[in-house]
Amino acid sequence: MEGDLIYINKKLKPLSWLYGLGVGFRNMLFEAGILRSRSYKVPVISVGNITVGGTGKTPHVEYLIRLLKNQMNVAVLSRGYKRKSHGFVLAGKDTTMREIGDEPFQMKQKFPDITVAVDKKRTRGIDKLTSGDYVKDIDVILLDDAFQHRYVKPGINILLVDYHRLVIYDDLLPAGRLREPIKSKDRADIVIVTKCPTDLKPMEFRVITKAMGLYPYQQLFFSTHEYDALVPLGPQGDLRHAEDLSSLTGKHVLLLTGIASPEQMLLDLQAYTDQIQPLAFGDHHNFRRKDVERINAAFAALPSPRLIITTEKDACRLSVAEGLSDEVRQSLYVLPIHVRLMQDQEETFNQKIIDYVRKNSRNSILAKGKDDYKPKDSDRPGDRPRTISFRNN
Repeated sequence: MEGDLIYINKKLKPLSWLYGLGVGFRNMLFEAGILRSRSYKVPVISVGNITVGGTGKTPHVEYLIRLLKNQMNVAVLSRGYKRKSHGFVLAGKDTTMREIGDEPFQMKQKFPDITVAVDKKRTRGIDKLTSGDYVKDIDVILLDDAFQHRYVKPGINILLVDYHRLVIYDDLLPAGRLREPIKSKDRADIVIVTKCPTDLKPMEFRVITKAMGLYPYQQLFFSTHEYDALVPLGPQGDLRHAEDLSSLTGKHVLLLTGIASPEQMLLDLQAYTDQIQPLAFGDHHNFRRKDVERINAAFAALPSPRLIITTEKDACRLSVAEGLSDEVRQSLYVLPIHVRLMQDQEETFNQKIIDYVRKNSRNSILAKGKDDYKPKDSDRPGDRPRTISFRNN
């Protein structure tokens, strides 16, 4: 059920109260205009959350990339969490994971034709992306994990909420996992409840919708994770032939993850085999020698036939980890994830995004809409332009 993974440490609630004072004071400074948010002439879409990790930001950013990349020049700007570089870095074909972080690296590898950049200071990153010195003619900028970065005022602010950790049941750090008070969700134009079970009942949608208590200017969507075929990662990191998840029947699986919330993936894979041994590390975990030894030992202890399944994000870091046994490398499979919007709301969501970008585009062809511009792919959703209005646009 929704909120089933929430744990509140009541002993830490006094510290949460103090933490809330600090966060509330900062937000008050922005609301009063003492700290200023900047708007930009280029369309900016922010995807983020108010919880610590695990809401599925990367798959949702990738959803937007797929939606827009064949119609316009897309740039993704991320902080580049745990990267070894500093300042603004524009990803190129030879840029390493250590230079830009695992998630931006993953997106650049999957979508080499888009622009990917990292900068902890998002205002500076946007300035560089739109200056023309680094890249030409950006039509839209997707901000990855920027809901708290209030120095930027996006045209569309998308807030992701994990179905298993609904913010309405959670509490502030450190007692809970909220980065901001629940009322901060009011800044969102779109709220998406992510990682929903595929068999969610209509009554459950209605209950969550009412419980979220959104304003009329906000729209609520629900999404679920779906999985593509398993992709083997070879000894040198080369991709070989993919295999369907049905091939897991009768096999023993080591589910190796370094993400914030692997619970839903575990539940989903149990539909294909009940022989799953989870091995979980912290979010964005850098695999060191002792971790590699633990992975080797855990896999060797599994009966045959056996294999290892990991996420795309973890595969980026495992590909540079030293000491993995040959058997582990040869048995390591990557499970690609993509997002599907539920309740037949995909067209509505897509059209909102496309209309916003067209309406605010510096590109005169894009701004004219359907009559003078058509997507390159016939399967691109949302060709029919409509007028929409978001708060603060």
